[in-house]
Amino acid sequence: MPNPLIQPYLMFGGRCEEALEFYRTALGAQIEMLMRFQESPDPTPPGMLPPGFENKVMHASFRIGDNVLMASDGCEEGQQFKGFSLSIAVATEAEADRYFSALSDGGQVQMPLAKTFWSSRFGMLTDRFGISWMINVVANECTG
Repeated sequence: MPNPLIQPYLMFGGRCEEALEFYRTALGAQIEMLMRFQESPDPTPPGMLPPGFENKVMHASFRIGDNVLMASDGCEEGQQFKGFSLSIAVATEAEADRYFSALSDGGQVQMPLAKTFWSSRFGMLTDRFGISWMINVVANECTG
């Protein structure tokens, strides 16, 4: 049996298109597929969506580097992301600085980028959409 593929699926509660544009700018994300609720070949069951959600994102997939993530507006307004972080492993401190700065714009820093015993640069933040991120330099720049 082949190994399972695990992909994050993020529900943005009405802000998916805004989030996709933010990640395109901040991380170079490339949208591979986007379908709105009104474009579905099957009608949405009555009462499933809040009024005005017809033009919201039913499903999207986007690529950041070699990673594919999926996203949606879901079926209700608002979102809560708790109990997980997306971790970005980079080769240089310059990349860490750039991604950390871009993702923290409009968000909240939990741990500023700093040298740790395992990395020359590590930090944690929550972006403007409530997604928790960890940025980590994994190259051998850390000299102990």
